Amino acid sequence: MVSDMETNPEFDDWPALEALLRAAYAPMEGRIDPPSFLTTMTQADIAQKAADEDLFLAREGADPVACGFGRPEGRFYEIGKVAVADSHRRQGLARAMIEAAAARATALGLDGLQLYTRIELTENHATYRALGFTVTREFRHPGYDRPTALIFRRAL
Repeated sequence: MVSDMETNPEFDDWPALEALLRAAYAPMEGRIDPPSFLTTMTQADIAQKAADEDLFLAREGADPVACGFGRPEGRFYEIGKVAVADSHRRQGLARAMIEAAAARATALGLDGLQLYTRIELTENHATYRALGFTVTREFRHPGYDRPTALIFRRAL
């Protein structure tokens, strides 16, 4: 059974969190350009990200089965690196991550949520639209002459 969503839990199993993230992002390899920044992140980088940002975590026992990160960015709360274990998909965990981020943003007095998703990941576009997000603009990674991501926002 998955435990309740935790925000900034006492957590130090960086190998398990890295494994969750890498497994969730593996299907993007060779599909998105440029590659995900996750491909260059170490366990120490992930731990530092958790120290610098809010870590949202769902666990089964001690094992992480879903995660996400968030931080204020101007008047919006930016969500990133949302991952759900294959064994736990279609159970509402991604939605729970988004709602936990919304609660955090509300507590901080922010206007809404913001996230980036790659142009190629059309299934993610549909998921975020179903969660109440709309596309606000395109984004180009440095060195690219075409849009590489879409920026989605949801008002609170």
